[in-house]
This record gives sequence, C-alpha cells and structure tokens, in this order.
Amino acid sequence: MDTHTGTEVVMSVVENTAMDSGIGFWVSIVIFAITFAIILTERIHRSVIGLIWALIMVIAGMFFGFYSPELAKEALDFNTLGLLFGMMIIVGILEHTGAFQYLGIKVAKKTGGDLWKLTVALGTLTTVLSLILDNVTTIILIVPITLIIAKMLKLNPTPILMAEALLSDTGWVATLVGDPPNIMIGSAAGFSFNDFLIHSLPIVFVAWIATLITLKIVFRKEFQEGTHPDHIEQLNQMNEKDAITDPKTLKKILMVLGLVVLLFFVHHMIHMEPSMVAIIWAAIALILVSATKDPQKILEKTDLSVLLFFGSLFIIVGGLEHAGVLEELAQLITSGAEGNILVTALVILWVSAVLSALVDNIPMTVAMLPILAYLQYEVQLEGYQLLWWALVFGVGFGGNASPIGSTANVIVVSKSEQTDTPITFMGWMKSWLSTSVVSLLVASIWLYILSLFLA
Repeated sequence: MDTHTGTEVVMSVVENTAMDSGIGFWVSIVIFAITFAIILTERIHRSVIGLIWALIMVIAGMFFGFYSPELAKEALDFNTLGLLFGMMIIVGILEHTGAFQYLGIKVAKKTGGDLWKLTVALGTLTTVLSLILDNVTTIILIVPITLIIAKMLKLNPTPILMAEALLSDTGWVATLVGDPPNIMIGSAAGFSFNDFLIHSLPIVFVAWIATLITLKIVFRKEFQEGTHPDHIEQLNQMNEKDAITDPKTLKKILMVLGLVVLLFFVHHMIHMEPSMVAIIWAAIALILVSATKDPQKILEKTDLSVLLFFGSLFIIVGGLEHAGVLEELAQLITSGAEGNILVTALVILWVSAVLSALVDNIPMTVAMLPILAYLQYEVQLEGYQLLWWALVFGVGFGGNASPIGSTANVIVVSKSEQTDTPITFMGWMKSWLSTSVVSLLVASIWLYILSLFLA
C-alpha cells in the first residue's frame, strides 16, 4: 500500500470518529486547562511549557480531527511576532548607545528618586504613548528605562513595571488605533476615531486613576520604603550626558525610530502591517550601524523566549478556535441579547474579560465579531452599540487579569526576571484581583450610563 494513501485513510477514519463524538471540543479545553495550570505552578519556564503543549494540541487535533499543522501555522500571528522582533532589534541598538541610561538619570532626578513619583511619571508616560502607539511598542521602549532607574537607585522595580503593564493595557482602549482588537471592532461596528474618543476615552481616564490608586494601596509597603537619600545624592552628582556612549549611532537610530512611529500612524493608508514596518526598518537600522560587524550583541537583546512563548500560545488558542470552543462561548454569552440589552452587555464585558485573561484577546474578538454583527444587521437590535462597547472594554481591561492576558504583560514579566524581584504569576494575580476588577466595575457603571442614551 502507498504510505501516503494509507495515512490519508487512517486520518479520514479518525476524523469521522472524532466529528461524530465531538470529543475534540473537550480535548482542546482539557489541553488548554492543563497548560494554564502548569504555568501557574511556575516550576517549569512558560516557554518550555507552551512549546510542549502546543505540540500536544497539534497532535491531538490531528488524531481527533479538529486541528492540523497547516491550521497551526495559520494560527501564528505573524503581525504580533514580527512587530515584537523588529522593535526588539531597534530598541536593542538604542540600548547600546546609552540613551536609556541618559533618560533614566534625567527622570530619576526630576522625581527625586521617590518610588511613588516614579511610578506615576512612568505610568503616565506609558498611558499617553499607548493612546497613539501599539502598547507592545510602548512597553518595549519604556521597560529598559525603568530597569536602569531602579538599578541606579536600588529600588524595587515591581510596582513601576506592574503600573506600566496595567496602564498600557488600559491606555490602548481609548483610541481606534491603540491595538488590533479596537481596529477590528471599529471596522465591524462602523465606529470612527472620534467615536472612541467620545465613548471610550472618559472611561479610560477614570480607570487610569482607579488603577493608580489601587496600586498605591497594594504596594503601600514598597512605596513607604521607596526612597534612598544616599543614592539620590550620588545620582545628583552624575551628568546624564556622560551616559551617551555612541552619539553617532544614537542619531541614526533615533531617525529610524521616528520614521517607524510615523509609519505606525499611517500604516493603514499605505497598506502595510506594523510588523512589516518594524522588520524592514530593523533591517535598515542594522545596515546603518552594523553593516560589516556580526550583530550578535544586538540580537542578544531580543527575548527569543518571549517570541517562542507567544508562538506556542497562538497555536494552543488556535486549537480552541478550530475545535469550536470560542464560537460556542460567543454564541452562549449573546444568546439572550433580545431580552435585556444591558444585562447582555454586562455579560459580554465580564466574560470577554475573563476569557481575554486566559487566551489572547485577538481570537476572542474574532469569535465575537460575527455574532454582534448579526445582532446589528440582521436582528437590528435596538441599542446594539452597547454590546460593541462592552466588547471593547472587556477585551481591553481583561488583558490586565493575568500575565498572559496581553503581549505587553508577557514582556514585562520576562524583563522582570532580570531583576532581584521577578514578577511571579501569583504576585500578578494579587494585583489583578484589585486593579482589573476595579476597572471592570467602572466600565460596568459606564455601560449603564450609556444604555440610558442608546436605548
């Protein structure tokens, strides 16, 4: 018998058996649950866990007929992975110039080295940048500065890093271009840039304040201990200009970074994904600064373990998607929309938040789009806009709920491993139980207010 033909016969039998029983649906859920449970134990590095269970998901999918290597390859979000890789290279070059040390000394002097003031200052900067830039880019730019400041002042960087991660997830909710879910929702719902400013920006402002206040309470012990006069005196004697080690390269890379940011604003007009912008200009940056040298030192700055973890996570979530889990959940939480629009909106808000904490918010958004579009265009549900805004807030604020809830969170956790106080999964959950819930409660109140006007 021909080997290829024999394999096809076996796979056909297996697929028919699996489809009849629907077992693939439950197998994918069990695989995801085990993966997440092992990650929470923190006994094995998340990248290793992700790779192993991504492989198990593909093998199980082939056996039970709901997944395949081809579908797993399609599940990989090249836009996210490419954006990460390209920006890591550009930031890696920038780091070698001493630019982050310069900014670190400057910011530390302005805040007097006070941990709370540093948290507010860098958290505010993160939020503002997340309004106009992808929050992944924002985090990649801000975190190196944070680590340098904390090291110079011998401060615990955890409160600042947590604030940056949580506020970047909060900030992008405010604008149409803040993150891919908003772009997809805006396109499907017909929302404009101004619609987001009117309906989303106010809630983000309130959630921003609530998050900072909550962090102040959660990390009150760290903030009380977060001032070291001796280190400040040493810091004030430093000249930040001396930190710049390669001014020529700095000028080149700042020009590249400026062009990248500009292209991020207009990428939809030139029909080029942000990932391609980042990779193309990362290549140009390497040509400008390291055309004849081995770029190994620069490439060492790229967190390949982060890319590996995300690739694995995309494959695992792809298995859930193709097994019909996400679609089933989407239909379940919108099944009662015609009965009570506000209750349905609140269900969408909280369920999508929880699910976005467990899986990437992009597939969650993709699963919900056709359901909400059906309610808008086919059922012509009155007040349907409320459901769209509930989805915006849910997938946005839900990213705060776990270390894998957004790309920015994973990067922050990974970078914290370079410090003496790495952020653990359980440590993150302690902060989430306050900050994320507070943001979602604020969003719930806002949805109620909106329902009075949209009804």
